[in-house]
Amino acid sequence: MIYLIRGRQGTPFYSALAVLWCIQNQTKNTFGNAIQRTIGTGIGAVYGLAYILLKMNVASYGDGFGHYFIISLLIIPIIYTTVLFKQKKASYFSCVVFLSIVVNHLTDENPYLFVLNRSLDTLIGILLGLVINSVHIHGSPDKNTLFIANVDMAIMNKGEKLSPYSNVTINSMLESGINMTFSSLCTPASFLESMPDIKPKLPIIAMDGAVLYDIRENRYPKVYVISAIHSGKIEKLIIEKGFNVFTTVILEDVLLIYYKKLINEAEADIYDKLHKSPFRNYLNKERPYDHHVVYMMCIDKTDRICELVKEIKKEGLNTEVKMLCYPSDDYKGYSYLKIYNKNASVENMIDYLKSRNEYENVEVYCDSMNENADSIARKISRKYYHCHKDKKCNVLSLQA
Repeated sequence: MIYLIRGRQGTPFYSALAVLWCIQNQTKNTFGNAIQRTIGTGIGAVYGLAYILLKMNVASYGDGFGHYFIISLLIIPIIYTTVLFKQKKASYFSCVVFLSIVVNHLTDENPYLFVLNRSLDTLIGILLGLVINSVHIHGSPDKNTLFIANVDMAIMNKGEKLSPYSNVTINSMLESGINMTFSSLCTPASFLESMPDIKPKLPIIAMDGAVLYDIRENRYPKVYVISAIHSGKIEKLIIEKGFNVFTTVILEDVLLIYYKKLINEAEADIYDKLHKSPFRNYLNKERPYDHHVVYMMCIDKTDRICELVKEIKKEGLNTEVKMLCYPSDDYKGYSYLKIYNKNASVENMIDYLKSRNEYENVEVYCDSMNENADSIARKISRKYYHCHKDKKCNVLSLQA
């Protein structure tokens, strides 16, 4: 259409090529990319014009081997020029514009006009790509609802991880300003490792509601802790009964995991897999007595874990904590015991987020065996972009 409006001037192929290269899956860097590619176009055009003038006025080697050999060699300084201008990602555009000029140039044309047209073709494509990337056909986004996605199945590899489509969908919503975060039974480290491309602006709810973790700021704005004294009593009982315990402490926004001797194969395997992570800090030493505890974790044979739970209750140490016990899917015959502050819960963390920002509604979505992370991303997308058309959206929805 643009080609026809221009009176069939130019070569649409180069515009189409530029459009396809400029379209990105996110728009946050669109303007920066457009500027970068415009600079690349300029570099390619300058080199192209210089070569044509050189060939027309100095050299007389025709269009044989020497012509194409020199063109090939000139690719090197073109790429190096983009490096000098700190526009390395523009190398492709510089080379394409240069080649489109010097390979297809007809010697009987005005070289300046020819270079201008080739550059204009590319710039039209860049501009069109910028427009396509910036225009959205969605409905009005719902900025009054807090969306929370529980993604434990995806994090713990029980279900499929986010597909590229869902990654793009979620990041596009985050970029457009959706009030969205995630909740998980796992640690922030597990979330970061499973979904490295997802960076919500709101803190994520981790460790079954024990902590809020701000990914962008790398800090914990809200933490429910077990007092150092009470934690010490529980640790002492666990060790006396012949168990090891992984004790998690957050000290100045750094997550530390204290442990002693690894007793069983499950513990050894967990440590071997996780201690290399840059998001976890394992310390083979006793926890300092004055450090409050975020949570404690034991893993052992199921019958032993059940007996340990009974002992903790028998000693009355469960009154100030919340205990979560469940079988392991990765280690047959083993079960986890996780101990948190009694007030640690996803619901309390949601209330905390609501107190910081006035949200009219809250929508909670949980993945399961029948509902994977991808379907949740699609549901949230439909709600976010079309909720204003649905009167039922004014009702709090907790979807499990």
